[in-house]
Amino acid sequence: MYENTEFTLGRDCEAIQIPSGQKTTIPAGTKGVITQSLGGSYTIATYQGLARIEEKDLDALGLEKLQAQATQKPAARSTNGEVSEEDVWNQLRQCYDPEIPVNIVDLGLVYDCRLVKKDDGGARVEVKMTLTAPGCGMGPAIAHDAQSKILSIDGVDEADVQLVWDPPWNQNMISEAGRMKLGMV
Repeated sequence: MYENTEFTLGRDCEAIQIPSGQKTTIPAGTKGVITQSLGGSYTIATYQGLARIEEKDLDALGLEKLQAQATQKPAARSTNGEVSEEDVWNQLRQCYDPEIPVNIVDLGLVYDCRLVKKDDGGARVEVKMTLTAPGCGMGPAIAHDAQSKILSIDGVDEADVQLVWDPPWNQNMISEAGRMKLGMV
């Protein structure tokens, strides 16, 4: 919704550099443009290059959280403790590579998703995912985003997201919906 919006940072802002994945602070007064706003994070371009910032820092961009929340899909629905695999997949569809406007599921990055019901009534989710390139420094940030979104599901009390490299990812793993979004069909 905020793509191509120009901004001047109103305060120092924590960010993750793309593609290195290193944490940085972008100083107040920095000018830039939002290149992508998906899944509750924002990819911005400044003189320092590309970076990813979280929704909690929208105020630094001069944007209001209420506007952003109205355009986002709702957080994980309440499940009264009954979690389904579909709930997990829906949350994973809210995770995006900061350089590609397609979610990690439709990009074919999620290789395995298991829901394990625990004896105490909770649930553990185990995910194996990869990246479009093994050297991508954003891997830990994307995996952490996936883990956070999974843990937001009512009834999930553990989430283990592992980065794996076998089989190697290739473009044939992109879903039809992802191909359409990328103009590959």
